[in-house]
Amino acid sequence: MIERFDMEQGTEEWFEVRRGIPTASEFSTVLAKGEGKTRRTYMLKLAGEIITGRPSEQITNAHMERGHEMEPEARSLYALQMDKDPELVGFLRNGRKGCSPDSLIGANGMLEIKTKLPHLLIDLLDRDRFPPEHVAQCQGALWVAEREWIDLAVYWPGLPLYVSRQFRDEAYIANLSYEVDRFNEDLDALVAKIKRIADPSYCTGNAPNLLMAG
Repeated sequence: MIERFDMEQGTEEWFEVRRGIPTASEFSTVLAKGEGKTRRTYMLKLAGEIITGRPSEQITNAHMERGHEMEPEARSLYALQMDKDPELVGFLRNGRKGCSPDSLIGANGMLEIKTKLPHLLIDLLDRDRFPPEHVAQCQGALWVAEREWIDLAVYWPGLPLYVSRQFRDEAYIANLSYEVDRFNEDLDALVAKIKRIADPSYCTGNAPNLLMAG
């Protein structure tokens, strides 16, 4: 069942409704292979949110702030160029996963907006292929929202708007679903372990009672 939350993204209320669950913007992290350090770091942050009941601190940089400021311009240009009426939404939660679409389009579509520096956008326009680094987020958003297609709009002032559409890739989504379920199982095990350690009755060997420590 999809739960819809209508609030401005980036607000305290927005951080609260997404607390403790993996979201589409981090699905590439959930899928990370190798030593899994990025996956573990993300899991540790979500475990902290669950145990403390508070969203983790968010780090922003100049590029992220600039992208946030440009988003309304990109949305307006997309609406004009594609003859669409983008619908704002704060957050969508579907079980133990969620996403923050930049807009919903009609009954079956979505919009994801990115900004790229001029040289990167020019390269994208020249190559004209869907950027692989955004596949996990976009397919994940389609999975969470149970929609059929998503337009990726990439913007920088003074350059053409790049728009590329992806439809649901059921094989990709099936694998993503498996990996997110596995991630949530590992997250539950981690949270349970830390709660046992924090329990005053927990004491084995040299393991201290953290509630009594220092």
